[in-house]
Amino acid sequence: MKIKRLLTRALFMASALVVAQSGTSQRWSIEKAEKWYDQYKWLNGADFIPSTAINQLEMWQEDTFDPETIEKELGYAQDIGMNVMRVYLHSLAYKQDSKGFKKRMDQYLDISNSKGIKTMFVIFDDVWGKEPKIGKQPEPTTGTHNSGWMQDPGDPASKDKANFPFLETYVKDILTTFKDDKRVLLWDLYNEPGNSGKINDSMPLLEAVFSWAREVNPSQPISAGIWSWGLRDLNAFQALHSDIITYHHYGNPQDHKLIIELLRTHGRPMICTEYMARTRNSRFSNIMPMLKEENVGAINWGLVKGKTNTIYQWDTPIDSGEEPVEWFHDIFRKDGTPYRQDEVDLIKKLNGID
Repeated sequence: MKIKRLLTRALFMASALVVAQSGTSQRWSIEKAEKWYDQYKWLNGADFIPSTAINQLEMWQEDTFDPETIEKELGYAQDIGMNVMRVYLHSLAYKQDSKGFKKRMDQYLDISNSKGIKTMFVIFDDVWGKEPKIGKQPEPTTGTHNSGWMQDPGDPASKDKANFPFLETYVKDILTTFKDDKRVLLWDLYNEPGNSGKINDSMPLLEAVFSWAREVNPSQPISAGIWSWGLRDLNAFQALHSDIITYHHYGNPQDHKLIIELLRTHGRPMICTEYMARTRNSRFSNIMPMLKEENVGAINWGLVKGKTNTIYQWDTPIDSGEEPVEWFHDIFRKDGTPYRQDEVDLIKKLNGID
């Protein structure tokens, strides 16, 4: 395992040197990135979707947008000191109703801001369902993790350059609308590019979305999180074009610490935008204190148990719908009761709340 890690590191750095030669002239300087990061207290929070939504479309479409639940559940995060939420958008919700979509984004930001919580919006996504559709979304499959989550724009949609003109309009409109909005922390341009077997097929859209974002030149930083250490070309592009280094890690503390050491070679502030999978030994108790000590932002997957069914493990359904012996993700039940009081107490302690 140690040799494998060293090889991965060597491959990553070699790729980074190649990509560096291509030029990233509009990328923030390290000094600018550090100044931005230093203005905030330690950033910590969760990947958020209201418990009443199975996916991004159900969250953002007019008929199912649920500001009451959003306000209640962001209140749970506020109570334990969290100060940022990572929130997925969806281009089809924009395509259906662009003005209404932006209005609902603004409404979400008002609610979040009222709780003292910044927002990191996610633009594209290569994970789970391949063919998103506007309209009524499916009901959850009993006991199955993220049975209704949808890729954005989908597969093969993300590979078809005929879709790029619309996607460019979408990205530029959203970023232009909110480019100077203090409620927005950062733009996460592409979640887990190359997932779902796409690998380098995701590179054209990844390159395009960074180009579109640089043309808008928002006041907030842009990034795309490194997530799979074997995706050499994608990793190098993401690391060399992101203003702030973001990444995902669902493993044990020892491996997580090695990833921090590797990514720190880029000299930029870092935010872990996905972690905390209890049955994989990625827990609040053994990861969150380490991230604070390392001055790395900490965003765990999942706030409230809901229709996404992320209390269940990946690819490990429980057909009866009984709760698993141990929750995979999430912190609270719908009524605000913590799944584990000791975890909530730790989060509050790390955030200086008695």
